Amino acid sequence: MCRQIIQASITHNTINYLDLSTHRNTNNIDIGIYRKPAHTEVTIKFSSNHPLEPKFSAFSFYINRMLTLPITKQAKKQEWKIILTIAQNNGFPLQIIHNLKKKLMVKKQNTPTTITQNKNKKIGNILVSQSTNKKNNHSLQTH
Repeated sequence: MCRQIIQASITHNTINYLDLSTHRNTNNIDIGIYRKPAHTEVTIKFSSNHPLEPKFSAFSFYINRMLTLPITKQAKKQEWKIILTIAQNNGFPLQIIHNLKKKLMVKKQNTPTTITQNKNKKIGNILVSQSTNKKNNHSLQTH
């Protein structure tokens, strides 16, 4: 098996690779969305004679990436503005893009991974509250 090593340049503690930007801070690592300088923000125009599915595929990808990557709220807001700008520049009605985002958010919330994560959080909260109650009861009984 042949392995290819790809070197990425590190600038100001940041590595840009494919469509991700990874920045190392003193305490953590932040992930962002990276666009190459040659990125043109051009998609299939809304007014083209293409079927709807290929027209929306780029936006589905952009929105899904924004929703699923562990990026900050500020980065999500910035990415959403970029997505809306790309849509507007390519003639898409913004309401359609907003509706697509809502649809993908609902789909993300209903995925088995998200449901399992939510159940695990609830179980964790129950265990923490039970542990706290036991400590409180124990301290009351010893006095």
